[in-house]
Amino acid sequence: MPDTGPDVAPTERPPAEPKRVEGPALPAVEMHLHPPGNPGIGRVVSTDICTDRKAAGFVRHVAIDVSGTDLAGRFRAGQSFGVIPPGTDPKGKPHRLRLYSIASPTAGEDGTGNILATTVKRTIDEHWDDHSLFLGVASNYLCDLKVGDEVTVTGPNGKRFLLPEDPHAHDYVFFATGTGIAPFRGMILDLAAAGYTGTCHLIMGSPYATDLLYHEELLRLADEHDFFHYTTAISRERQEDGSDPMYVQDRLQTHRDQLVAALSSERGLVYVCGIAGMEMGILQRLAQVLPAEHLDQYLQIDPEVASDIRSWNRKMLHKQLKTTRRVFLEVY
Repeated sequence: MPDTGPDVAPTERPPAEPKRVEGPALPAVEMHLHPPGNPGIGRVVSTDICTDRKAAGFVRHVAIDVSGTDLAGRFRAGQSFGVIPPGTDPKGKPHRLRLYSIASPTAGEDGTGNILATTVKRTIDEHWDDHSLFLGVASNYLCDLKVGDEVTVTGPNGKRFLLPEDPHAHDYVFFATGTGIAPFRGMILDLAAAGYTGTCHLIMGSPYATDLLYHEELLRLADEHDFFHYTTAISRERQEDGSDPMYVQDRLQTHRDQLVAALSSERGLVYVCGIAGMEMGILQRLAQVLPAEHLDQYLQIDPEVASDIRSWNRKMLHKQLKTTRRVFLEVY
């Protein structure tokens, strides 16, 4: 038998490098024009309930005049701003600022960038240890404000959860739950103002139909603009058409033809905003409905977990599951 030399372990091939997927160019934005140490003073100009009167929770659309501050005309749809509630915490320290998504288009509620709005849900709960009432500090402060009241504001914040620099070059699928609708309201109004002619789908989720935010306004926008398609997903009662309860990701199946078409070209972008954890259901369903050649535009999957989609969890994000720059996540 010929000598084949010393035993040599077979060379291990390094794992294939994930396909690099370029994201869209994003606009340059200004941030931290008013830091916490130098806040501006705004004034409430309107405060309106934005759910059905029978809804279990209380959500308000609060509009604030920021003219005279450095925020005026310098925020963009998709950014957030800060609110510093008055008073002190239980330790006697001043309250820290809380960030709220801007629900207005880039031109503001007034068209001149002087009035921005946000979508605020009251936080009312119990302390787990002694069952005493727990009230969210900033959310209830904002919801209690009356027209004419002053409010301390900071920001703007955020440079990624934005429409692209050239919004006309892309198609959009927006997924929202609860107050996660706020940035999408502004973005949709921006697209309408720009004369956008592509395709934009909004999938809005809530537990009950009475919890849908801006529902009548969104229905009107869908009726007025051919580019905009508005679909709801109700998780604790049947849909308007009598079909079973469902979550936002389930619309990728029920509306598969329309949504896969929007995501199967290089124009497609996915935006997700709302409660933490919703992104996993969306990624799982994308992996089920999109052909592999289109899925990798949005999600890079480690081969070790590719065959067991049901086992995916949030700990895998940025490790075995890596979203590309064509996916925008804002969950809390």
